[in-house]
Amino acid sequence: MNRKVLYPLLIILVTAGLYYAEKYVDTQNEAYPDTESITGDFSTSEFDDRFLPTSTTGAVVKHSFYALSYAEAHEQAEWVAYALNKNQLSKNDVKRPYFVEDRSVKTKSADWRNYKKSGYDRGHLCPAGDRRFNEEAYHETFLTSNISPQNHEFNAGVWNYLEQKVRFWADKYNDVYVVTGGVLKSGLETIGDERVSVPEEFYKIVLDASNGNYKAVAFLIPNKPTSNSFYDYVVSIDEIESKTGIDFFTNLSEAVETKLESEVNLKAWGKR
Repeated sequence: MNRKVLYPLLIILVTAGLYYAEKYVDTQNEAYPDTESITGDFSTSEFDDRFLPTSTTGAVVKHSFYALSYAEAHEQAEWVAYALNKNQLSKNDVKRPYFVEDRSVKTKSADWRNYKKSGYDRGHLCPAGDRRFNEEAYHETFLTSNISPQNHEFNAGVWNYLEQKVRFWADKYNDVYVVTGGVLKSGLETIGDERVSVPEEFYKIVLDASNGNYKAVAFLIPNKPTSNSFYDYVVSIDEIESKTGIDFFTNLSEAVETKLESEVNLKAWGKR
């Protein structure tokens, strides 16, 4: 075959192969969680209105194993909230699924391709490691509404250590409630065609409501490498509220809310 014909033909075949390979990946997203039929031993306290934060966007989605408030302007959740109890802690070997758009977000969550070659991890907000007790629960964490661009060393380092600590607290206190997200504001760096915002900081709030005795601890950590302990980033919930515009425990009594959101008490969490 003439080279003038062969080379263009090869280019066409390679391009077509790559196109259909990507389409094949899309078809593998049949692992999209069937949330209507999910059963299992899990806490439904993530839907306790006393613990759900306010939404600045009005786009609240309640999945079977976590709830979120989607910020379309930033193509990610402003918060993800869920309960984690001792019975849910598991190291089950669950097959890792593909990331897939969240069909429950009316404006559509960002496509996973926005993260390709961006230099940022697809960082889970509700960690996959917190949902290994149930295959459907695990798959649900791979909805793109549950991810945010995270620096790799941050994600694999201080943020990962904090997630492990939350699991330790769930084991110790039997049941904790977690709210987490990136601090979203105008002027942030963006990635991908859909301009997914890259938060400069991420927050995590952990609440223990054992026997009606409330205590909470909050962290605000820069989205960059650090050798510091997550304890170095403990802040009051009031500080996170001032940065995000979110009211986290507005449905608790005023006295309890004021105390939880203003104080920083690491001793209550075993830190001496």
